[in-house]
Amino acid sequence: MAEWGKGDPRWIVEERPDATNPNNWHWKEKNATQWSKDKLNELLVGLKVENEQFTCEVKELKRCEGEASANNRKAKLVFLYEWHIEGKWEGWISTGENRTKYEGGFEVPNLSDENEVHELTITFSVEKTKGEKLKELMVQKGESLIREKLGEYIRSLKEEFSQGLILPTKTSSTTNNSKITTNVNVTATASKPSSNPSSSTNKTSFDTRELTLEDTFKCSRPELFQTFTDLNMVRSFTQNSVSKYECQQDGQFSLFGDNITGTFLDIVPYDRIEMLWRFKSWPKEHFSHVSLQFRDDIEQTKIIVQQTGVPEQFYDNTMEGWKRFYFESIKATFGYGARLL
Repeated sequence: MAEWGKGDPRWIVEERPDATNPNNWHWKEKNATQWSKDKLNELLVGLKVENEQFTCEVKELKRCEGEASANNRKAKLVFLYEWHIEGKWEGWISTGENRTKYEGGFEVPNLSDENEVHELTITFSVEKTKGEKLKELMVQKGESLIREKLGEYIRSLKEEFSQGLILPTKTSSTTNNSKITTNVNVTATASKPSSNPSSSTNKTSFDTRELTLEDTFKCSRPELFQTFTDLNMVRSFTQNSVSKYECQQDGQFSLFGDNITGTFLDIVPYDRIEMLWRFKSWPKEHFSHVSLQFRDDIEQTKIIVQQTGVPEQFYDNTMEGWKRFYFESIKATFGYGARLL
């Protein structure tokens, strides 16, 4: 498997088109503080918590103090954020003639990159004792809704500010990036390939096997999906070993010194990628069928690789290649093997 990349481009200082940050080696930072304040207000203000008797609504964030940034160092993304949030909510009885409004507050003192969403402290208060029932509603239902919104903030931060942090190399400046499709407007219209991955080429005269692999990554499903569809991210975890990557239906790809080639068949955003895939030393014109499936797991994302039509004699090397040159490289490059700092 050492033949895949033939060398380690991380140790080659490339000539970049803008003469900066060769191979994304140097620290680069984006300030996300103001964006974060706007996003937290957007997500939390107006949030309603209801049951059959009562309605509560977040009216404002009285305090939103902290900072956030997105950073790239040695082609690894690091997200730093720390926030202390205090908000005001109003509640009232939904039924009957009593429309008295009661005011209360909530506090999140430890929204930071050091804590998972489920570890956040969220407390509630109410100004009048008659509003205790409303406070109970906020505790029972409001806490989970606020926690969900804060998780959405973290996901949005990583998705929004990962763009442009990993810079293109000299070779990428001449690549037609218009063929790279990463947003959710991609539609899955390609027909399914036949059960025999080589049915469109010569009939096989060798045994093939089906390969199935699973692994988990400490990131969201959109983040992991983007790792396989964003050209700059693919360049990063392959150590700039990309000759072609047209991530769209019928688009072609060539990686690791043209040792891995194929065609994209079907792309369902954040859910599935299907492709014809072959290794250079396989029998001539023989392609396997690869399906990458992305699944939410507890605080992480699972990827399932199903590959049919792998030549028997290359089965072990192919499995090792997925682990080493895809899974392990992605984790090392983007920090998805452990919780992001």
